[in-house]
Amino acid sequence: MTARRICVGAIAGAFGIRGEVRLKSFCAQPEAIAAYAPLWTEDGSRSFTVTLTGQGKGGLTARLSGVTTREAAEALRGIRLFADRDRLPGLPDDEFYHADLIGLEVLDSSGNRLGKVHALHNHGAGDIIEIVGPGRRSPLLLPFTRQAVPTVDLAAGRIIVDPPEGLD
Repeated sequence: MTARRICVGAIAGAFGIRGEVRLKSFCAQPEAIAAYAPLWTEDGSRSFTVTLTGQGKGGLTARLSGVTTREAAEALRGIRLFADRDRLPGLPDDEFYHADLIGLEVLDSSGNRLGKVHALHNHGAGDIIEIVGPGRRSPLLLPFTRQAVPTVDLAAGRIIVDPPEGLD
C-alpha cells in the first residue's frame, strides 16, 4: 500500500441477497465515503464505485460495482477500502490522517527517543497512540490529546509527547 491512498472503510459482510454489503466508514462524516470512490483494496488489485443504500446495524449498507450476489459480497468480508489521497478533503492544522502518523519518530519533551508510532486506536473514548521501540517490553499507549501529544511535526517526521509521570 502506498502513502497516496488512505484507508476510509471496511466491508463488514453481506447485506441481503442481491450483493449489497455492510460498510463500516472511518470517515468523520460516514456517508462521505461514497464521494471518495473509486475505493481500492489494500493491494490495489480491485476498485469499486459505491452507492449507499441505507443504514444498517453498526454502519452503512451499500452496493459496490461488480458485486451482484450475496456470495460475492460475503467473500469481501474484512476487506479494507482505500481512497486516493487527492480525493480526500484537506485537514485543519490540528487534525491528521492516521496514515500520516504511523512510522513517525516519537520523542519526549526532553528530546529522549521513545520509539515510533505503530498504530492509532479508537475504542469510542478518543484516539490512543501506540508507540513501540527498542528496549520496550510492551507498547506505550497514550491518549492522542494536546496535553499528552503537544507537538506533531509531519515535515520533520516526529512527534513530541509528554507522558504522565511513570509511563515513559
